[in-house]
Amino acid sequence: MHVLFVIDPLPTLKAYKDSSVAMMRALVARGHTLSVVYQEGLYLDEGLVKAVSTGIGLEQGADLHEHAWWFERSAPSETLLSEFDAVVMRKDPPFDMEYVYATHMLEYAQAQGARVFNSGAAIRNHPEKLTITEFASLTSPTLVTRDMARLRAFHAKHNDVIVKPLDGMGGTGIFRLRTDEPNLGAILETLTDNGTRSIMAQRYIPEIVKGDKRILLIGGKPVPYALARIPLAGETRGNLAAGGRGVAQPLTARDIEIAETVAAGVAGRGLLLVGLDVIGDYLTEVNVTSPTCFVEITEQTGFDVATCFAEALEQAVADAGAGIGQGCNLT
Repeated sequence: MHVLFVIDPLPTLKAYKDSSVAMMRALVARGHTLSVVYQEGLYLDEGLVKAVSTGIGLEQGADLHEHAWWFERSAPSETLLSEFDAVVMRKDPPFDMEYVYATHMLEYAQAQGARVFNSGAAIRNHPEKLTITEFASLTSPTLVTRDMARLRAFHAKHNDVIVKPLDGMGGTGIFRLRTDEPNLGAILETLTDNGTRSIMAQRYIPEIVKGDKRILLIGGKPVPYALARIPLAGETRGNLAAGGRGVAQPLTARDIEIAETVAAGVAGRGLLLVGLDVIGDYLTEVNVTSPTCFVEITEQTGFDVATCFAEALEQAVADAGAGIGQGCNLT
């Protein structure tokens, strides 16, 4: 297969731990060819979706802590997205209007025959914080609003809550509001921009001290290990970007129940790869843009997540006429 990655600039990636790089390495190991395009390289020309893409190769034995892990295999060229065997959307947020426009172009490309994973429409239609509301039975009590009175009432009812922006990533903008929070008003005013922007409030889940677990769904099946991102002492955020420590562990019975419920709920929606965030017994996010933790899980357990993804991508392309494939062999 010739696989196009829509991705952030390669020199900015931390290749030694980047899940997209792990995907690339697994695909090359299986004999596939790679090209990359940055978001600004996607464009529409007389109704056709094209990319200014560059063919790349991977340096054998490269030190992934350095920058020379890849090389240009061919000069940038203008190519229809439909000419690639698969297009893998791995551009990180921010989920701004340029990102939204990119998802529209990916959706148009699919109508022209391109095979895109995750699909543009699926990424756009599954906001990562809001999608959990489809699965209210799996979540801690949750409120989404910009109304200050409702937020204050939710806090008064549950006493200990987490509030966060709907468009944040990596733990940015997350606050824990305890019963006696002296800055309650200022925090809510800041996050809602004085009542003009909706935010999410959730009852605090004490099990966060044991980790915010990332569970990966590939081709509708859960990877058998999660990465528990354990917060620093005194911190309420487990995100690795916020200093959390990642510890891989087998899925619990409750983890599997949550994963299978969500997988059934989103089946057929164009989502080859989904990252679920679970704290204790509760689902807290459904990540569809560029789920991570491939490398950490693989290094700590020996389960090759990237190869699992590569197998699922091959199956999805082969079964493109029937929708998302069956995923990799998890046994």
